[in-house]
Amino acid sequence: MTTNTILLLILSVIIAVGLSFYQYIYKVKNQSKVYWFLAFLRFLSLLSIFILLINPIISRKITEIKKTPLPIVVDNSKSIAELKATKEASELYQKIANNKDVTEKYDVQLFSFDEDFNSLEQLDFKGTQSHIDGVAKNLKQLFRNTNYPVVLITDGNQTMGNDYLFSFQENTSVFPVVLGDTTTVFDLKINQINVNKYAFLKNKFPVEVFLQYNGNQTISTTFAIQNGNQTIHKQNITFSKDKKAQSISVLLNADKVGIAKYKAVISSEVKEKNTFNNSKNFAVEVIDQRSEIALISTINHPDLSALKRSIEVNQHRKVTILKPNEIKALENYNVLIFYQPDASFKTIVDKNKVTQLNTFIITGTTTDFNFVNQMQSDLTFKMSSQNEDYLAAFESNFNLFAQPNIGFENFPPLQNKFGTITPNNNLSTLLSARIRNVELQNPILTFAENGSKRNAYLLGENIWKWRLETNINKKSFDEFDLFTDKIIQFLMTNASKKNLNVTYESFYNSGENIEISAEFFNKNYEFDEKAQLTIQVVNTKTKASKKYDLLKATNNYKVNLDGLEAGNYSFKITEKQSNSNFSGAFEVLDFDIEKQFVNPDKARLEQLASNTNGAVFYPNQMEQLIKSLVENENYIPIQKTIIKKSPLIDWTWLLLLLIASLAIEWFTRKYNGLL
Repeated sequence: MTTNTILLLILSVIIAVGLSFYQYIYKVKNQSKVYWFLAFLRFLSLLSIFILLINPIISRKITEIKKTPLPIVVDNSKSIAELKATKEASELYQKIANNKDVTEKYDVQLFSFDEDFNSLEQLDFKGTQSHIDGVAKNLKQLFRNTNYPVVLITDGNQTMGNDYLFSFQENTSVFPVVLGDTTTVFDLKINQINVNKYAFLKNKFPVEVFLQYNGNQTISTTFAIQNGNQTIHKQNITFSKDKKAQSISVLLNADKVGIAKYKAVISSEVKEKNTFNNSKNFAVEVIDQRSEIALISTINHPDLSALKRSIEVNQHRKVTILKPNEIKALENYNVLIFYQPDASFKTIVDKNKVTQLNTFIITGTTTDFNFVNQMQSDLTFKMSSQNEDYLAAFESNFNLFAQPNIGFENFPPLQNKFGTITPNNNLSTLLSARIRNVELQNPILTFAENGSKRNAYLLGENIWKWRLETNINKKSFDEFDLFTDKIIQFLMTNASKKNLNVTYESFYNSGENIEISAEFFNKNYEFDEKAQLTIQVVNTKTKASKKYDLLKATNNYKVNLDGLEAGNYSFKITEKQSNSNFSGAFEVLDFDIEKQFVNPDKARLEQLASNTNGAVFYPNQMEQLIKSLVENENYIPIQKTIIKKSPLIDWTWLLLLLIASLAIEWFTRKYNGLL
C-alpha cells in the first residue's frame, strides 16, 4: 500500500472512534455496557464505510520461473511391437521424464502418437498407422513462438502424412531416439504398387510395382502377380549391393466386368526374418462403360489443358480437344463442351438439335455473344466490348448436387465481357458474380434443366487459375477436380433424381479410413437435414452384422467403419421415415502397413536431426541425451517477476459486515428503548 492509503486508514480509524464516542459515550451519565456495545457497532459501521470508500490495494511481488517445454513423444504404432522394441520405448521416456536435472530445467510433457496425437497415458503399441508429420503439426499448435527441444522416440517409419523431414518448425530441435535393431538383415519387400482403381473392359491396364532389397549379396528373386490360384505374370529379378531397388511395369488384361483381385509376390530361396512384406494385395474395378467428352474450341488457351486434366482424373472420363470442323459424329460423345463459341460452331449446334447432347458452354473475352444468344434460350447476353474481371460468390442454397464451398470467394477473378446477363428460364446458380465487393445479378456458374436436357454455363475464362490456386492452398488438386467431376456428372445423368445418393469405394485396405457418405433429398429435391439414416453392414462369410447411424456433416451424412477385418461386406442404407434404401458391397483387403518394416529408418531420422540442429541417440545412450539436454544453453529457464494487486479486504464480506453491524445496532436500540 502507498503512504497516502495508510494515512487515510489511520485517519478513518480515528474519525470512526471519535464519532462513535461522541454519539454514545460523550455526555452520557449512565455509561452502561449497552452504550459501549452500541459504540463498538457504530465504530464497525463507520470504519467499514470508510474502507469501502478508500478501497486499499495491496501489491505483491511474485517471482516465477518459466521453464522451456520439453515434449517427449513416443511412437505407439504396431511397428514398434514388430521390431520388438516395446520394452525399450516404455522405459526410455520414463528415464528421461523422471530425471531430476531434466525436470528442474524443463517443463516435461509426455505425448504418444500413431495415426493420432495424444497425451501419453498408456502405451499399447496397437496403432495401425504412424503419422510423424502430425506430431510436428500438433506441437507447432501447442508451443507457438517458443524455442524448445523435442525428444522423439520412434523407429522413423512413417506410413501416412507429408514428409516429416521438413515438417518441424525452425525454432525446434529434434532429438530422435532410434528404436529397433539397426543391423541390416536380408529382406525383400514390395514397397509400393501404383494402379488405377478402374479399368475398362477389353483393355490393358498398367501396374507399377516398386521392389526393395536389404542385403549386401547378389541374389536372384522371382516376382509374380497372381489372380486367385492362377499366376498371370512371372519374371526373374536380380538384386545386388549396388542395385537395391527396382520398379516393374506390367500390363494386365481387363477381361471381366467387376472387381478383379490380384496379389503381387516376391520370393527367393534365402530365408527371411520378415515375409509379411513379400506380398501385397491390390484390386481393380473393371467397367464396360467410358464417358466420351468433346471439348470444342477454335482458340488455344490454358483452360483447355486444365479442364482436360481435371476431368480425366476420374478414370471413367475421356476428354478429346477438337476444333468445330473436326467432329464427324456427335453420337460418339456423351457431353459437349463449347469453349468460347463463335459462328464457326453453327454446324455442330445444328446437329446437336437432333442429337440432344447435354452441353457445357464456357464464355470469355473472344466469345461471339450474338451467336451464343442464337444457340441457346436459357440466358440473354447484352455485352459490351469492354473486358471485366469477375470474382465468384458462393450460393449456399444451390441444391442440384452437393457442392461445398471450397473457397470460391478467394479464387482469382475470371475474365469476361462487361454487360448484362438475363435468365430466361428457371436456372440454378452455384456461383454468382461480383466486381470487387459489389454483388451483381449476373451468374458465373449456372445450370439449366428442361425435361431430360441439361446445360451448364461458366461465364468467364481463366478457370485454370482456380485449379492452380486450389493446389497452392491445399497442396492438392483434389477439391477442384471433384468440383469439375460433379459438373460433368450432372451433365452425364439424364435420369430422374434419386432421393438417396451414396458415395463409397469398391475396396479398402485394412487400416485405412473406411468412410461411406450419403445425401438424402426431400420431394422438392432439397437436402433434408432431419433425415434419419442407418447402415447395416454384413460380413458375407461369417454373416456377422453391425448397424450404425450416419452422422450429419455439412452437406451430407457420413459413417466411419474403421476396424473392419479383411473380407467381403454387403451393406444397406435406409432412411427411417421414407423407407428409402440403397444397397451396395465392398471389400476390405488384407494389408497391415505397420508390418512392412524390418529395420528403423535410421537415415531419415539422422537427416531430421541434422535439419533441426538436433542429434540422434540410441537406447544405450540415454545418459548422453540427458547430459546434452541439461547442458544445452539454448534452453535456459526464464525468471519473471509479476506484481499482483488485490484489495485489502473483500468488498463483499465488508458489505455484509456493515449490514450486520447496522442491523444489530438497530435491534439493540429498539430492545433497550433508545429509538
